[in-house]
Amino acid sequence: MIEKIKELGRDTAIYGISTIIGRFLGFLLVPFYTHFISPGDMGIYTNVYAYLAFLNIVYIYGMDAAFMKYSSLAEPGEKKITFSTAYLAVVMSTLILSAALLLLRHPFVGLMEVPAGYARLVYYTIFILLFDTLALIPFANLRLERKAKKFAFIKLGNILLNLGLNLLFFVKFRMGIEAIFAANLIASAATFLALLPETWARLGRRIQGPLLRRMLRFGLPYLPASLASIMIQVIDRPIVLALTDADTLGLYQTGHKLGIFMMLVVSMFQYAWQPFFLNNAREKNAREMFARVMTLFVLAASLLWLVVSLFIDLAAGWEFAPGRSLIAGQFLPGLVVVPIILLAYLFNGIYVNLQAGFYIAEKTKYFPLITGAGALVNVLANLLLIPRLGISGAALAVLASYLVMAAGLHFVARKFYPIPYEYGKLAKILGVVAVTGLSYYFLYYRVGLETWHRFALLGGFVALLFVLRVVKKEDLGRLRALLPVRK
Repeated sequence: MIEKIKELGRDTAIYGISTIIGRFLGFLLVPFYTHFISPGDMGIYTNVYAYLAFLNIVYIYGMDAAFMKYSSLAEPGEKKITFSTAYLAVVMSTLILSAALLLLRHPFVGLMEVPAGYARLVYYTIFILLFDTLALIPFANLRLERKAKKFAFIKLGNILLNLGLNLLFFVKFRMGIEAIFAANLIASAATFLALLPETWARLGRRIQGPLLRRMLRFGLPYLPASLASIMIQVIDRPIVLALTDADTLGLYQTGHKLGIFMMLVVSMFQYAWQPFFLNNAREKNAREMFARVMTLFVLAASLLWLVVSLFIDLAAGWEFAPGRSLIAGQFLPGLVVVPIILLAYLFNGIYVNLQAGFYIAEKTKYFPLITGAGALVNVLANLLLIPRLGISGAALAVLASYLVMAAGLHFVARKFYPIPYEYGKLAKILGVVAVTGLSYYFLYYRVGLETWHRFALLGGFVALLFVLRVVKKEDLGRLRALLPVRK
């Protein structure tokens, strides 16, 4: 079992190279943006990218998940037709949707509430969608074939190109927020071209009708489910804009963006987790192995939550030059939401862990119900809490939605594919997280966080894990087994 988990750890680390570097460079762009654009422009860019996230889901409509499912089951001689069926279907639907958006670009701009001077951003948005979608099936194939290094290399190239073009367009050409979209478009087109040899080698000339119908039956339930999921991630931005203004949205986006530390851990884990549990579902001890992975994930993610929550504001406010902090001073009030956003993504990681049973038992039809409930909670909580708590209310709405989704997924999954999770340890870890989080905000609002407060909370958190016997010597050994260290 340990060797299997080490295999997951190695793949997670490789996928994590591109994910960590990408998120870190994205983090570096946040302070860069705060020194070149206003909170209002940050709000406009944030709002457009929220709609871009929704449309990404519509464009792929679950075909990437369906491809991974049926390709993992296909015999070697059938894999080419499986790839061709999924990819050609996506190519045709992508071209149709892109043409429709171009024809309807004027109402599309109005829907996104883009000011007249920024209307040209719609062209960037449509072509970013096109190239990103055409790369999804080839990337899924790399994951399924465990070509993690090639996956990471192409992703890293995209990231570095995007970063370099951002710097060039902002500094040299003074393009404003249009620089973000132009850099993204060029990087997406370059990634599509980099994947062409991989795509062409596996591409046939036809779509197999019965296979496509099976893929659609499996994948289409992901469309409403994924829309609901992405709503949880980005619907707060349009609501914050509607209930406040673009400047407030810019502050919220800055704080939310700094929650990427947990998001990147969940993302890199998810890349490796899905093919891992699909390939190991028939192992004799699969369920016990999945349960152990859950405990180790929650423990590691909780430690990350603690460290980032306690020290992110100090790092962001660090002055690298007189009067020049890492994050521009006008954006620093947005950092109040960081611990809440980090915790929300921790529960998103639990949700990702729980998906194994649904994939294996082929119960994807329940995803729309569960994610729909999370989305509904998110919208209602935003509408209720933002007028009272401002951007902290928006962050709490995200946390509430992921809590509901994780609880709902577990409730249903245990009926079809029960996994013996270590509930006692999980409850203790999350209990310590709750106590620490409440203590953090009590100190933050009542007396102000001093440096010694931060180290006291850190020490208390670790001590409680040992006192409650959550962490023992053998657990540390298991945690080391996740590290990509070869004997």
